[in-house]
Amino acid sequence: MDHEFLADIDDEYEKLVIQLNPPRVTVDNTSSRKATLVQVGSAKRQGSLLEVVQVLTDLNLTITRAYISSDGQWFMDVFHVVDQSGNKIHDGEVIDRIQKSLAARASISQSSRRSVGIQASSEHTSIELVGRDRPGLLSEIFAVLSDLKCNIVAAEVWTHNLRMASVVYITDEDRGGPIDNSDRLANIKHLLRYILVGDRDKRSAKTAISVGVTHTQRRLHQMLYADRDYDRSDAAGEDRSKLVVNVENCTEKGYSMVNMRCDDRPKLLFDTVCTLTDMEYVVFHATVIVEGPEAYQEYYIRHVDGSPISSEGERQRLVLCLEAAIRRRNTEGVRLELCCEDRVGLLSDVTRIFRENGLSVAQAEVTTRGSQAVNVFYVTDSSGNPVHSRMIEAVRNEIGQAILQVKDETHAKASAEESGSFSLGSLFRSRSEKLLHNLGLIRSSS
Repeated sequence: MDHEFLADIDDEYEKLVIQLNPPRVTVDNTSSRKATLVQVGSAKRQGSLLEVVQVLTDLNLTITRAYISSDGQWFMDVFHVVDQSGNKIHDGEVIDRIQKSLAARASISQSSRRSVGIQASSEHTSIELVGRDRPGLLSEIFAVLSDLKCNIVAAEVWTHNLRMASVVYITDEDRGGPIDNSDRLANIKHLLRYILVGDRDKRSAKTAISVGVTHTQRRLHQMLYADRDYDRSDAAGEDRSKLVVNVENCTEKGYSMVNMRCDDRPKLLFDTVCTLTDMEYVVFHATVIVEGPEAYQEYYIRHVDGSPISSEGERQRLVLCLEAAIRRRNTEGVRLELCCEDRVGLLSDVTRIFRENGLSVAQAEVTTRGSQAVNVFYVTDSSGNPVHSRMIEAVRNEIGQAILQVKDETHAKASAEESGSFSLGSLFRSRSEKLLHNLGLIRSSS
């Protein structure tokens, strides 16, 4: 039977299930003293968990705990969330946005779900770039775009294991709006690839241009995963002491179990769920607990076809991919925030000054709000080491002390005593075991 016909039947069936069982979103500010509880229930389909986590992440909410269960045809997720200051969500407008956004996401049809987060835009053209990272690369990319009369309205850049991935949104400098001339687009691609290739990356440098793009940060994960940044030998020297990922099979229930422990940071849950989803694993049960500076995540997963992990090679690959997903967004270097009136060529000029003063951009987020440019850069020296303060001051003097601010996010973390660390892990395990016992995933010892 024709596969497209079967897919259409599946689409219509899922639409009917969603109509008969509309998503339920509740926001509870009374059950917990420390956090707002967001509970989401809906008909189950692949990608549902990622959509919900993506909405909460895009609203800049911090998830301190999560309990996920989705056996059968229904999923139920409970998230403990706080705002960026660590407070409960009391703003009625924010609560309303959570409810509407999550309900809308949970209602997306199967056909839309195949490209979760794709938002075709009539306002810009998006460019995807992957290549070998090197000092000055971002400066060269922005300079080429400026010379080609492209205005950069937004961009996000990640580097990991000496690889660089970037999604850049551009408009035509003269008339605004997307660039749709095929010859001009081909020339942009050609010149950018020439910059990416340099003299060392003739095979793996990639460029792509489209009028729409998957959720930007999800796309960056996909690009680096496709680039196999997770298994490059460059990772050999990384400090893995604070990151533990274990994968084993829970044969009694037919699941594979993933345990992770690492330093907590914003968007950590999105990064891990995104990776599991794009590797075509389904999360059936999960527990996420953040205690102090550490985060613990436990997932019970299967393949989309219902089978657990079947080989040691696959197990090792999943461990490497999850480690990479966590490390890609780990911010290294000094955080610099640039806020000023936007103008054509601004990013080209700023990153050129970085390069001329020996700074290398490890991560960047470029946004335009009205007429204002609001940009964040994490910079190191050209060897990837911490930057000396005099280098930062030289750059600030050249760009402008008032518009380029240093935001030092490093803060002293009290080293937990051995007994304290053990009791924290025990706390997680006891709560996790209680939840899993209730779900029937482990047996009582009695």
